Amino acid sequence: AYNIPFAGRLKGALDARVLERSINEIVRRQEALRTVFKTVDGQPVQLILPELSVALPVVDLRGFDEGEREAEAARLVNEEAQIPFDLSRAPLLRIRLLRLGDEDHTLLVTMPHIITDAWSMGVFFRELPVIYDAVNGGGRPPLPELPVQCADYAVWQREHLSDEALAGQLEYWERELTGAPTLLELPTDRPRPPVQTFNGVRHAVDIPLEVAGALGALSQREGVTLFMTLLAAFNVLLYRYTGQEDILVGSPVATRGQAETQSLIGFFINTLVFRTRLHGNLTFRELLARVRETCLGAYAHQD
Repeated sequence: AYNIPFAGRLKGALDARVLERSINEIVRRQEALRTVFKTVDGQPVQLILPELSVALPVVDLRGFDEGEREAEAARLVNEEAQIPFDLSRAPLLRIRLLRLGDEDHTLLVTMPHIITDAWSMGVFFRELPVIYDAVNGGGRPPLPELPVQCADYAVWQREHLSDEALAGQLEYWERELTGAPTLLELPTDRPRPPVQTFNGVRHAVDIPLEVAGALGALSQREGVTLFMTLLAAFNVLLYRYTGQEDILVGSPVATRGQAETQSLIGFFINTLVFRTRLHGNLTFRELLARVRETCLGAYAHQD
């Protein structure tokens, strides 16, 4: 449930050995990719390995017919995403290269969520081509050494959240969530299962360019972010289906307020709850102002 898999298609000439060396340079740079989690005296402890080398297995699919080749690649991508990790054993990074043609490859990268997030995967795939080009040309990657690592951030966070600071954060959420409903009564075409399964799908919706532009213009006029506008609209939709005037929506946010964390691979996201009260026969603009205050309050107390 907590694997983060990624499959990227690579077109053009590719040297698998250079790619493996490039990935290991990222492992050297990023302590999170050299971290395992052991149990010591009944408590979980993160252990950062001083060095670690990961292998890049290559699976050659060129022997398959073209149609079968894509199907086999899709099967391997799905299979790779489902394999669990033992968090006490390194590496917590699994890579595999599928060779579909002489200049057509798919790179599979899978990590457990405890050492990465979506932002981190962006960091990984920004650094990879820069390092690959340098290694392939016999040079050194033009990337500065990282000033801090995830463990440094963890220490700072613990020091920052002193008893007084933590008390203020908790007081806000206790006040904000008092009397909150525990369930959104969405009408469904079948009963809720007695045991939650976590099965689900992702449904993509394309918003026309002119609508997206109008939403951006509305957000600018009202002094809100596009996220706030879309959250307000989502709340209206949920109210339309449920009739409930007290709605809570959870959303992950990237807690990377310090500039030094921007280039780190690690688990930095935090799930915030946004509680919107829709009572009072509001206009959409009034609701938008209410959502804005809700979001700003949550952001200010996200620790």
